[in-house]
Amino acid sequence: MSETQTLHAAFAAKIDAVLEALEAEAVLPAGVSRSNVTVEPPRDPSHGDLATNAAMVLAKQAKTNPRALAEKIVEKLSDDPLIDAAEIAGPGFINLRLANANWLREIGTIAALKGDYGRSVRGAGRTVNVEYVSANPTGPMHMGHCRGAVVGDALAALLEYAGHTVIREYYVNDAGAQVQTLARSAHLRYREALGEDIGEIPEGFYPGDYLKPVGQKLADEFGDAYVAAPESEWLGLFREKSVAAMMDMIRADLAMLGIHHNVFASEAELQAAGKPEAAEKWLRAHDLVYDGVLEAPKGKTPEDWEPVELPLFRSTRFGDDQDRPIKKSDGNWTYFGADLAYHMQKAEKADELIDIWGADHAGTVKRIKAAVAALSEGEGKPIPFDVKLVQMVQLLRGGEPVKMSKRSGNFITIADMVEEVGKDVVRFTMLTRKPEAQMDFDFAKVVEASKDNPVFYVQYAHARIASTRRKAAAENIHPADDSLDLLGEAELALVKLAAQFPRQVEAAAQAREPHRIAFYLYDLAAAFHAFWNLGNDDPSKRIILSDKVNLTQSRLFMADQIGQVIRNGLALLGVEAVEEL
Repeated sequence: MSETQTLHAAFAAKIDAVLEALEAEAVLPAGVSRSNVTVEPPRDPSHGDLATNAAMVLAKQAKTNPRALAEKIVEKLSDDPLIDAAEIAGPGFINLRLANANWLREIGTIAALKGDYGRSVRGAGRTVNVEYVSANPTGPMHMGHCRGAVVGDALAALLEYAGHTVIREYYVNDAGAQVQTLARSAHLRYREALGEDIGEIPEGFYPGDYLKPVGQKLADEFGDAYVAAPESEWLGLFREKSVAAMMDMIRADLAMLGIHHNVFASEAELQAAGKPEAAEKWLRAHDLVYDGVLEAPKGKTPEDWEPVELPLFRSTRFGDDQDRPIKKSDGNWTYFGADLAYHMQKAEKADELIDIWGADHAGTVKRIKAAVAALSEGEGKPIPFDVKLVQMVQLLRGGEPVKMSKRSGNFITIADMVEEVGKDVVRFTMLTRKPEAQMDFDFAKVVEASKDNPVFYVQYAHARIASTRRKAAAENIHPADDSLDLLGEAELALVKLAAQFPRQVEAAAQAREPHRIAFYLYDLAAAFHAFWNLGNDDPSKRIILSDKVNLTQSRLFMADQIGQVIRNGLALLGVEAVEEL
């Protein structure tokens, strides 16, 4: 067993070795797949320290019943000095109770691996493209974008930690009507910067003050050259300049959250490169796009509605309720048409695609998945593609809703948010619920110093450990691992929970669910606070005992490794592990 092999990895290897031996004895057929064999903590800790489903998933291939195979596996494990007991439960699960030596060794493993404790090579060789945020470049980032931004960034970090190569991508929607409106709005501010009284911003334009600096910059660059010029002369230029200015603002806003993308893909450039046409050609060749007429809208048909022949994707083949147009009647690409071509562009450089979308896009998931599946299969490279839907966040202040409206210019920006409560509070809070669950963000509650505030509770655990180390150092007592056998059940219970971190990382990465790490950190912090509180009732349980230096050194060393796991977990979430609060 390697000195830096985590406990989970070591016992997964033990089980694999047992199965290898049973295969050599012809108890298991040669070459049997073990990909579904798991080794992880049981849901009920009273059942043991680890459990494996090996007998359950392999019995059919071994042409025996699970309990019979479990007995043979247990027989192989019974002589291992690091296993106190191997017990068969229910129809064939195997529960393992581990010797204390395992947990003492794991403390040293955490200390040796430091920031790499929990890092995995499970995803090595696979490139995953995670696309997140992708807000229209028409203004600063607001809270409607925040949750998806944090979820996407934490997922990207989690996948990297689990061994994947990750492309962090932002899709810039710079080819639609909204950027034309942006250009016209910027032109108003440009005229205003040159001294014109523009009055009330017209309905449908972007009214926010954030466009005033853009107008000033345009005035500085072009003078009055475009004040009275026809729109055809300045619209394209102002669109390009305005989108660039908005993207600079968006990058700055995201940087305040610690978010940085590798790739910014332009929809306008995608279309200029003819990618949608190429996708349509391929789809037509495979009878997945045809020219047809959409059904009339359900309910009362508008007076101006008339049937128009359009190129339609056969999305009903893939479970959609109707076939979907990839072009509009004016010849421009629909969002869906451009989007499917964009996903194929992403697939050229990745083995897997993950999109983080707002829940309001739920209706388009099935059809875009169908299109990507069709295109990628046709190209001979089937690409796994998943869409994570993120619910909106309701902003509250002391329980009262905070209104926001992007079009009116009256909204809470990410910059406002970070300046008021801090990056760490925003990021951790956004991961305290599953993305598909509704979330309230109360400005008052997220800064409370209480157990009910998860980010405070986790950071407080780390700060407590740091404070304890400083206090001990003042008494010239420092962490040491010379006498770890002095640690008792209370300390080992903490180590057992910390030792789950590598498996938590793998499971969260496999499920594509970074919020699992936040949940785990809260449980680990709660366990440490409970351990700390033992000393309030029983002085012998305190970490620092001036008259028992060896025990104090061991408890300090153990506490330091709990702190290390908290740091590693927080780093995955993009949150700082503070030394004091």
